[in-house]
Amino acid sequence: MTLGVCYFPEHWPSERWETDVEQMADAGLAYVRMAEFSWARVEPERGEFDFDWLDEAVELVGEYGMEAVLCTPTATPPKWLVDEHPDIRQADADGTPREWGSRRFTCFNSPTYREETERIVRTMTERYADDPHVAGWQADNEYGCHRTVRCYCEDCAAAFREWLESTYGDVETLNEAWGNTFWSQQYSDFEAVDPPGPTPAEHHPSRLLDYYRFANDSVVEYNRLHADLIREANDDWFATHNFMGDFPTLDAYSLSDDLDFLGWDSYPTGFVQDRQPGEPTTDELRAGDPDEVGMNHDIYRGAKRVPFWVLEQQPGDVNWPPHAPQPGAGAMRLWAHHAVAHGADAVLYFRWRRCRQGQEQYHAGLRKQDGSPDRGYRDAAATAPELFDLAPVDAPVALLHDYESLWATESQPHSPDWHYWSHLRAYYDALRARGVQVDVVPPSTDLDGYAAAVAPTLYLAGEDLAAHLADFVADGGHLLLGARTGEKDPHNQLHEALAPGPLADLVGARVARHESLPEQFDTTVEYRGETYDFRTWAGWLDPAAAETRGQYRSGEAAGEPAVVHDSVGDGTVTTVGCWPGEGLADALVEDLLAAAAVDHADPFPDGVRAAERDGYTWVTNFTSDPRSLATPADAAFVVGDDTVGAYDVAVVEAPVDEVGLE
Repeated sequence: MTLGVCYFPEHWPSERWETDVEQMADAGLAYVRMAEFSWARVEPERGEFDFDWLDEAVELVGEYGMEAVLCTPTATPPKWLVDEHPDIRQADADGTPREWGSRRFTCFNSPTYREETERIVRTMTERYADDPHVAGWQADNEYGCHRTVRCYCEDCAAAFREWLESTYGDVETLNEAWGNTFWSQQYSDFEAVDPPGPTPAEHHPSRLLDYYRFANDSVVEYNRLHADLIREANDDWFATHNFMGDFPTLDAYSLSDDLDFLGWDSYPTGFVQDRQPGEPTTDELRAGDPDEVGMNHDIYRGAKRVPFWVLEQQPGDVNWPPHAPQPGAGAMRLWAHHAVAHGADAVLYFRWRRCRQGQEQYHAGLRKQDGSPDRGYRDAAATAPELFDLAPVDAPVALLHDYESLWATESQPHSPDWHYWSHLRAYYDALRARGVQVDVVPPSTDLDGYAAAVAPTLYLAGEDLAAHLADFVADGGHLLLGARTGEKDPHNQLHEALAPGPLADLVGARVARHESLPEQFDTTVEYRGETYDFRTWAGWLDPAAAETRGQYRSGEAAGEPAVVHDSVGDGTVTTVGCWPGEGLADALVEDLLAAAAVDHADPFPDGVRAAERDGYTWVTNFTSDPRSLATPADAAFVVGDDTVGAYDVAVVEAPVDEVGLE
């Protein structure tokens, strides 16, 4: 378990570098990530390379007992390259090229840019192939940031046509799969298909979904180019990438086969402002939402079910959200421990010093622009000696998260209030409130070894998925299915049979009707004799073999089944037709955990969470109110004690089901 930092030596006089590196070592940091935006410094003119500065920085890192993590610099190509090859730029949906002067403006499908990528990555990796101070590489930086997964240039148009022909074989099959008789949208050949540009009405949902798949596959191929070159130079290096939180347009799971582990960039006080509906609380503006951050930890761990890294951890106030309050005292330490509790093996703060130039001048570092320590440096120095080696997280529950279902519901949300991430988190929050570790995984994941699985919205469902889930339940798994599951087939067409389509036999019911409901409607449901709220979506279930366990109590759906349950083989499946409020989600999860015999704590309040890893339980307090813990009398605290202060953490050697609040 280690900490690190992201460093840009090229931003500072070389006379300062040794002081910086010495102070990193003094804080107990182990990794220094460098060079992610350095192409113009490494190659100021075509073919004229300057590595002396980076050689010196890497050597200093090694001299002070740390390791360097280098980055391929392809997110920011130099101006001379764009002047030579303006065709490497992406285009907006209306055909407007994305200009140089920022970052992430290059096209993943540009043959020229792929050639240039291979050239610079090969040059850099071969340069450091035998350097003992380089631990591994980060490929590129934040694929798709600034809405750049999807490009609409001519290179993408040509590549999309090839992708469609490879996928469908002939255009008649494409027309059938998409349902192109609607609005006379048939194609006579693949050359007639264009990327989805501006149009008066909404685009055909099947066309959109395939374009999103194609764009995602383009990033997969581009990332594979980096990973292959890294391993070709030194197969002892790791290859990773820094993904982003609640990021909707890139399927992180699809890149995981080419990476040794996944990393991501964690900015808790920004996420609560720009990634979820509603207004954040004051505590969330100081420390973030532990479940929003936690679910992203669990996505990037679940992608390969190995420990992940936080490659950028918020170090203080940041520049990009609408507001930038100072984090609560101790928050940077809290976030590092929270990541460790969820399975991180390294947490790297971004960045070392606040930059004096460019677009990120209002982004804090561990140290201020004059080199003096900021609050983040003190938190990092306090955290480093508290960390220790741990086994990976052993999660008993899988939460099935499907990017393609996200894309499909975004194209036809059927309600302005539908929000895939928030619906997913209704169930995730309930699990985490009870201290249950959760692997967030794609639906195709082998579920052997999990006691229970929760699938909030498997919107796109085919026969293979139905068989996969049926096998899990028949073998003794316990499955909880949520609203809008099985509405569409994998091509984004409604099934001929009523939802949940091919899952109906497993569920033992179908959806007779559905409705989306605005806030002014009364939305209540009865479950286990108690009345609970729901929101936004109501599917009226028509049970065949299943038992009704919950009914709507309001509106046109009053008396209709809302929750059904069935036993299949050695397992069970519970299906929920609505988007549950907090109380209903907790009741559903409580029953699921009981059926699956999963140990858990009593529910913790919002903002306070517990997580067990390797026999230790972390209690993280993301609120401004101190909390008193109840633990076994013989339990030993290894960090903190039984009073967890505001924005504080305690680590106790005890199972999570024996830890609670006084």
